[in-house]
Amino acid sequence: MVWRLLDFQNYNIFENMAIDEAVFYETIKNKKQPTIRFYSSTPAAVTIGYFQNAKKELNIGECRAGGIDITRRITGGQAVFHFNEMTYSVTAAEQEKIFPADITGTYKIIGKCIARGLNYLRIEAGLAEKGRTLKKEDINSCCFFTPSKNELLVNGRKICGSAQVRRRGGFLQHGLLLLDFDPEKTAGFLLPNYMPKLLEKFKKTVTSVNEELAHSVEIKEILSKLKKGFIEELEIDLQEESLTPAEEKLKNVLMKKYMDSDWNIERKKYFKAGRL
Repeated sequence: MVWRLLDFQNYNIFENMAIDEAVFYETIKNKKQPTIRFYSSTPAAVTIGYFQNAKKELNIGECRAGGIDITRRITGGQAVFHFNEMTYSVTAAEQEKIFPADITGTYKIIGKCIARGLNYLRIEAGLAEKGRTLKKEDINSCCFFTPSKNELLVNGRKICGSAQVRRRGGFLQHGLLLLDFDPEKTAGFLLPNYMPKLLEKFKKTVTSVNEELAHSVEIKEILSKLKKGFIEELEIDLQEESLTPAEEKLKNVLMKKYMDSDWNIERKKYFKAGRL
């Protein structure tokens, strides 16, 4: 089986979110083969989950003061700080029977692929058996405080946060693999009621690729190992391609949404549901 690969690119967060949604929409519409994509976001940015209340669950003022872009994902979950990271996305139509029709089951399959890739880097990652239970005041709005079932942990600390959207016809799952982690910056931007006592808890719940290795590795090497993990775990081949003309056109339309505060802060619907 051959899957499409959109190999590593570095865009701003608005374009990255628009690309993911365009690929998702076109995959479902045309029942195309699954697509795996790797990317990072520059400049630094924050994405918030589809259902989050940005004004209550994000330190908007600190983000704006620090020049941090903010956008809202179409996937669920909690806020993520995109800084010194690598993001993956997997999009598949419903005819791909390798994936079950539920979020945690899909997390498990994709999580195993990433774990196998990390293992080739000599990082022993395992799937969370259940979501960690913390007091409500400790959780706040940050994705990396609380792993969902089947997300990736290294010695009990989260290294990769994922989020998903499912619609009739398929799903999009994307997630952020931390290469480095700055707990002070992350807490300051993501936690609206940030208190110093939370910092130590943050450090205990989150790790990163470079923290787990004796020496830092280049993105090329990480990508190579992650792709190998997907190929071997799923028994597939990857064929590198570019966005189709239809995806490129839709991406350009969607970028207007991802740059609009009505969508990002207020979550006002930008397009009619039957269309996008």
